[in-house]
Amino acid sequence: MNKEFSEIFPDIPADIDASGFDEARVPQHVAVIMDGNGRWAKKRMLNRLNGHKAGIEAVRETIRCASDIGVRYLTIYSFSTENWKRPQDEVVGLMNLFAKTMLAEVDGLDEENVRVMTIGDTTALPEDTQRAFAAAWGQTKDNTGMTLVVAVNYGSRAEITSAVQSVVNEALAQQEAGLEVAAVTPEAIASHLHTASIPDPDLVIRTSGEMRLSNFLLWQIAYSEFYCTPVLWPDFNRYDFLRAILNFQGRARRYGGV
Repeated sequence: MNKEFSEIFPDIPADIDASGFDEARVPQHVAVIMDGNGRWAKKRMLNRLNGHKAGIEAVRETIRCASDIGVRYLTIYSFSTENWKRPQDEVVGLMNLFAKTMLAEVDGLDEENVRVMTIGDTTALPEDTQRAFAAAWGQTKDNTGMTLVVAVNYGSRAEITSAVQSVVNEALAQQEAGLEVAAVTPEAIASHLHTASIPDPDLVIRTSGEMRLSNFLLWQIAYSEFYCTPVLWPDFNRYDFLRAILNFQGRARRYGGV
């Protein structure tokens, strides 16, 4: 861990028994489906964009906490390929919010030795948003602390389709060159995914009580543990994150064995 446990979690709620926390069993990669911004806003009679803005603090809190306890990779699902179907004003507002937030946060992330990368088709994003993510990568790519993976304009089916097409194209090129065609293997497909350079998630957290994957990392989470909480994303804090970690540490991961 990068800090003392008591410094990361100074005011643990009475319902959390953290005595069994095991620093050696902190998940290497945590993926988060951040859900509930719209419902949080609706409960307060605000527009949906206000909910997304409120969720930024939960993102900050989760990044800090994950980094401090020793998580090596944190993937946040910020915008899916299906989210383009949302009202135009919400989509435009989200894109502006991504750009402004990344530009405002990158110096702090850099100081914390966090590396920022994206997965998904960023070429479809507005130029300002593309530049903000590219600048964050350029500034932090040599950092050696936690890697923050922002899934933006990301859809797992599209990712897998693209990976399989790449494997097929390579096989056709080998055939045309008179070479032995390599077998299609899980490893070959995985090497063409957006996440080829990072390990699969150990733990997937979904907020707001929903129990679905929403086209998120379908290949990569084959053996991930799941933790769902009814907490809406803007209300999610470090103690909710701690609950998820403790729940994860209480499980036995058998990977199909006994």
